[in-house]
Amino acid sequence: MPTSDPGTTTGTRVAPSVVGDRPEAEHAPRPGWRTLLAVGAGSMAGRVSRRLGLGAGAIIGGRVALALDPSVLTRLAAGRRVVLVSGTNGKTTTSHLLAAALRTAGPVAHNGSGANMPDGAVAALMAGRNAPVAVIEVDELHLATVAAAVRPAVVVLLNLSRDQLDRGSEVRAVAASMADAIGAHTDTAVVANAEDPSMVGVVAGSTATTWVSAGGRWSGDATGCPRCGEALRRSPGESGWSCGCGLARPDPEWTVAAATVLNGERAIPVRLQLPGEFNVGNAAMAIAAASLMGVEPYRAAAAMTQLTEVAGRYAVVTHRGRRLRLLLAKNPAGWAETLPLLDDRRPLLLVVNAREADGRDTSWLWDVPFEDLAPRRVVVAGDRAADVGVRLTYAGIEHTTVADPLVAVQLVPAGAVDVVANYTAFTQLRRRLSADRAGGAT
Repeated sequence: MPTSDPGTTTGTRVAPSVVGDRPEAEHAPRPGWRTLLAVGAGSMAGRVSRRLGLGAGAIIGGRVALALDPSVLTRLAAGRRVVLVSGTNGKTTTSHLLAAALRTAGPVAHNGSGANMPDGAVAALMAGRNAPVAVIEVDELHLATVAAAVRPAVVVLLNLSRDQLDRGSEVRAVAASMADAIGAHTDTAVVANAEDPSMVGVVAGSTATTWVSAGGRWSGDATGCPRCGEALRRSPGESGWSCGCGLARPDPEWTVAAATVLNGERAIPVRLQLPGEFNVGNAAMAIAAASLMGVEPYRAAAAMTQLTEVAGRYAVVTHRGRRLRLLLAKNPAGWAETLPLLDDRRPLLLVVNAREADGRDTSWLWDVPFEDLAPRRVVVAGDRAADVGVRLTYAGIEHTTVADPLVAVQLVPAGAVDVVANYTAFTQLRRRLSADRAGGAT
């Protein structure tokens, strides 16, 4: 298996075992009247939003606070040890796993709803003003902005793949933006996925990197070397990769093996209630970051076993005689990891939108291996149900198409049903199911 040579790869020294307190903590600036006003107004806006049923209030609350005080994120983060979690897939789950681990040592501020723009970070810090530690999920294109404001102790970098091409551009452009963020904070500890060549390129500016072999099925967006652009060499059946220019997969300090995370001679059992091999990989990233923050790995792993769902993902909702297991997948890499979770014996409901938060371009559907679906009852819904229907027709999958997801639910037999939806379709379906239950339906 190809491994890294410190003289030829972008890998650098391994990060220290424990990240110390922020040196500027004792000199943290006291919030001025403008910051206090911004926090008060933002908190009020969030409460009003929740009372009116307009949403969780995180985005509007943070947005109001930032409008009144552009420095509010820096002010709220001062004196705290902040961990940022970024990448295309797995941010929300990994941040939840990490927050659970760090809470074993004390209070943690966390944007658990998945609001991962600067306004979501502000809202999280407002909600947990007394927490000395914060775990903040950050959109890839906003990593530089948030990192500059909060001066993170640790940055966790998961993976990069195509997502929302009309907003986020190609993977190389996103990687360049993230590399600038890491390069501006060279002494920040970084936990990075050694399996993703794009992430190896991103951390070139880091002087403290901990490598994790987190696994993953999808490699379609990492075929070229991030250093020279030439095609990468991959060995069949192995996770290693290398390039003729000398860049190669770094030697990981943490490795996933079945339901275990290996670190040196330690084998840490990971008994998650969340499904999928990819979530064990997310847990490995979280355990490595928790270790840097001073939480013992076995303790961190034990805390993660309490999670049964993440912001509604993997939840089972009863609706009119159907037990709907809700899964989220938003791009080809996410769908490739989600499809193996589906139970061949269950009917399947696919719901896809193409709104601003999803990306308007649905060409990614042609990269999802729908051909792997076993014969079953398949119903397709959502704003772009017709697009999904065409893709399934070419895949040879029999299906029924109807725009309204709640109508679509009625077309599948009673009992257990798997539901896979992309971002806005997922949140919209959860909201409508909740409203329907509140109205008396079961």
